[in-house]
Amino acid sequence: MTQLNTAGQRVMPYAGYKFRIKEIGGDYMFAVNKVSALSRSVEVMEYREGGDPSLMRKSPGQAKYEAITLERGVTNNTQWEEWANKVWTYGAGLGGEVSLADFRKDLQLEIMNEAGQIVLVYKIYRCWVSEWRAFPDADAGSSSFAIQSVKLENEGWERDDQVEVPAEPRLGAAAR
Repeated sequence: MTQLNTAGQRVMPYAGYKFRIKEIGGDYMFAVNKVSALSRSVEVMEYREGGDPSLMRKSPGQAKYEAITLERGVTNNTQWEEWANKVWTYGAGLGGEVSLADFRKDLQLEIMNEAGQIVLVYKIYRCWVSEWRAFPDADAGSSSFAIQSVKLENEGWERDDQVEVPAEPRLGAAAR
């Protein structure tokens, strides 16, 4: 089955398991193994004039960007805990609970093709940790890894249209 159409464009979708997430202009987040969907909804405003025959008109209202959840296995890495503590620190003195100067981060989600080449990038703006799960339920009868997570509120995301998709070789091209 070919993965390219006659114009050389990819037909098969990208796999959902090759990705990285990092701070824009900064380092990659350590060992992220799951990122929830990027989702946006727009409120629908309805309006009807009294003389219209039972017809509701619809217009777009306010946009809302859903929170994003990141997951990774529990290790000694404190990157997420330090970030979560900038939003709320237990036992901090009055006025010291939140670090208003730097609790938000701009992130980017990089999607890769099967060869590990970056093909899509989404920039996610003004993220902050609204929920921090340091350690999951403990279960002596389970043989699964311990997974921690952060829930990130954000103020929007967009696809980075400056990312150039690498050319994909045609099937059989290497054999010629």
